[in-house]
Amino acid sequence: MFDSPSENRLVPSRRSVLGAGAILTALGAGLFSVPGISQARQARARERVEALIGQMTIVEKAGQLNILGDPFRFRPQNVNPLDGQGNPGRITQMIRDGHVGNLFNGVGAEAGRRIQQIAVEESRLKIPLLFAADIIHGVYTVFPVPLAEASAFDTDLAERTARAAALEGAVSAIHQTFAPMVDVARDQRWGRVVEGAGEDVHLNNLLAAARVRGFQGNKGLADRDALLATPKHFAAYSAAIGGMDYNSTDMSDVTLRSTYLPPFQAAFEAGALSTMSAFNDLNGVPTSGNPYILTDILRDEWGFTGFVVSDYTSDQELIAHGFAE
Repeated sequence: MFDSPSENRLVPSRRSVLGAGAILTALGAGLFSVPGISQARQARARERVEALIGQMTIVEKAGQLNILGDPFRFRPQNVNPLDGQGNPGRITQMIRDGHVGNLFNGVGAEAGRRIQQIAVEESRLKIPLLFAADIIHGVYTVFPVPLAEASAFDTDLAERTARAAALEGAVSAIHQTFAPMVDVARDQRWGRVVEGAGEDVHLNNLLAAARVRGFQGNKGLADRDALLATPKHFAAYSAAIGGMDYNSTDMSDVTLRSTYLPPFQAAFEAGALSTMSAFNDLNGVPTSGNPYILTDILRDEWGFTGFVVSDYTSDQELIAHGFAE
């Protein structure tokens, strides 16, 4: 069901960012300061969100926070028959029931429009879905992996490749990219070094900002060619003990703030309004349930007004790390 870019002319409304996106964030922090969208329009969106929340059941509120793999637009080889999400009929009914707020890693405008029509015409509250994807180094046009691109030490290049990926993603019915990865990586045993800009903090800062600008464009998120950027993984994911993915991270606050947090600040200052929490625990508390980084630093110190999305099954890692049952 992959359509070529030339066939993807009918893109679901960019209002999804202020529809499903606003509902998601209203339950947390509130995505109400969006570059490129007038204050009057944001005020109307805020009123609409408050009115919708007043009508929602607890299950519908939880549904807006529920993100599932897109079974309608996956490449067949990417569907995992064991993950329980590969049943289009089941997911369709969940959308009608208001149990899904976001689908990810599906590409193609024609199917995207059909899925969106189910949400806005057949569900009780008619809240649009938010479509996201892991756009790491291109959609149809494939660029060098981020680590290779970083070796050029060229912020303009990073911004231009992200802009090209955004254009192809936007015409393929995607609203949000789960990128850039801004983890400073200094342990080469860690298998995800390739997704970032390497070991230098300053280079990570520059490329994080450049890629956010490329994904989101210079006209604001209201523009049809904008993709909401999601710097990841918040935070200190790349410092897992022994380089073992999902493992614990143990570090001082000085190291956290001087090495691993600055690229996120650079990305937020460049306009990113989402971030992804990580799989690891940080000093004994999993990052997806860590009030020190998610509330004290992200919200209270930095004034972040966007929303946090969990990494794939990182909520289940709360159990693996012994933090929840």
